[in-house]
Amino acid sequence: MTRNHAPKSLAVLLRARMHPDALPSPPPQLSPTPPPPDPDTAAPPAASVRHWLHAAASATSPPPATLDSFSDGYRSLDRVGRREVLRSLATDYDVPRTRVRDLMRQYMSVASAAAAVGDGAEAEEGKEGAAAALYRMERGLREALRPRYAVFLEAMNAQPGGLKLLAVLRADLLALLGEENAPALRALDSYLKEKLVTWLSPAALTLHQITWDDPASLLEKIVAYEAVHPIRNLIDLKRRLGVGRRCFGYFHPAIPGEPLIFIEVALHKDMAASIQEVLWDEPPTPESEASCALFYSISSTQPGLSGINLGKFLLKRVIDMLRRDMPSVQIFATLSPIPGFMQWLRAKLASQIKLAETESQEGNSLEGASSTFRESILLPDEEKMIHDAIEQTHGKQGIELLQDILKTSQWVKSEKLSAALKSPLMRLCARYLASEKIRGKALDAVANFHLQNGAQHWLIWQMIERINWMADQSEKGVQQSGGIMVNYLYRLENIEEYALSYSGKGLVHCSPSLSQYLEPKDT
Repeated sequence: MTRNHAPKSLAVLLRARMHPDALPSPPPQLSPTPPPPDPDTAAPPAASVRHWLHAAASATSPPPATLDSFSDGYRSLDRVGRREVLRSLATDYDVPRTRVRDLMRQYMSVASAAAAVGDGAEAEEGKEGAAAALYRMERGLREALRPRYAVFLEAMNAQPGGLKLLAVLRADLLALLGEENAPALRALDSYLKEKLVTWLSPAALTLHQITWDDPASLLEKIVAYEAVHPIRNLIDLKRRLGVGRRCFGYFHPAIPGEPLIFIEVALHKDMAASIQEVLWDEPPTPESEASCALFYSISSTQPGLSGINLGKFLLKRVIDMLRRDMPSVQIFATLSPIPGFMQWLRAKLASQIKLAETESQEGNSLEGASSTFRESILLPDEEKMIHDAIEQTHGKQGIELLQDILKTSQWVKSEKLSAALKSPLMRLCARYLASEKIRGKALDAVANFHLQNGAQHWLIWQMIERINWMADQSEKGVQQSGGIMVNYLYRLENIEEYALSYSGKGLVHCSPSLSQYLEPKDT
């Protein structure tokens, strides 16, 4: 994109955020098996698309024209129609279980006969014949256990525009699974995800540095899909692609002109402690003086690729590229949001307040049982600071006052309240990042992403370096993480023991600066 086209592009870029792809989700509806379209009668759109699905899924080699008709028809459907087609795909073209049962009976019969064969030359020949028959039947079983939609999905992937259609299809499938957790739908999602992981292997992806000179259509997508720190205007976009900044995307040849995922990088002298410092430093650090590459945003453009971790491969490739092109950069770190922190804290406060109310109403009869779940959210000094910061407490406890304060983001505008909340929120945030787990891994989704990146690559291991107070003062930043952001530090060393400690034991490594907020049981 040349500078002469910039005024025209501005309107195009800013319109990108005005057209979300998602549609509201209506309740699921059942539909009958579709008949073929009657040439004299206009078929319902979903029934017509199901006819093309049947024609493609029933063919050994689906004709390209049939796949195109299905693709165009599916895209034209509303959500109700799409869900009708997805249910048909999952149930009508699943594993042919009747055939599998017949083959298993035959297999067990041959296997039993082979086991009953005695000794001798003739017996040996019989065993060899039985073994050959078993191998043939095992191949037949493996083929029969493939769902009938497998050929359709693979043919669609090979079709121009097919990979994009499959990403759209899986996004719709994930939305449907959120409301209708049927086994057939889960099996379809699992199979499609497995195939997408193969089709989107790093070897099939191209790394491209996105710059101001790229086509307006590409820059429009960067504006539309930026998920962490929204791009406010063309000046903001230009800064993120200018001096002291980098933006890299992973592209697939089957989806040209659109990154599957992209990451934004700021080049600084030191590790930044706030997003304001990253987005609005004026002037930016001269690149020749930069020693830190700070990853401050990573965004996926395809909801249908959820659960397919392209980010870890992108991050590794970008680090390798920066190390090669900028030897002066020795520090690789992130400035990351903590999107689950305030939700976790509000739930923790609500549960403790409820336990206290139960104890108060029922006296000491449940004291032993409830005390097992009771914990001191606030330290005595922290509770006193919160009481001192509020003129009228109405006899409420510290955790009740904290719950009231955190219902809105207005507290950040009060120096007194902000000062009172800094100590408890920083301490609780450190506990949330370092100690709160789900299935043995970090409860916070962003923390788990970065920490498991270290576990995936033995040349990189990851630790929580620092948490930063009032690092994101936007409404979203305050509501989700109390304005706190975290620096994850990537260590480019061969320390396999540390890397595996998270994947194997869920151990989170923290720097001494973070350990000051943690109690001994949290470290």
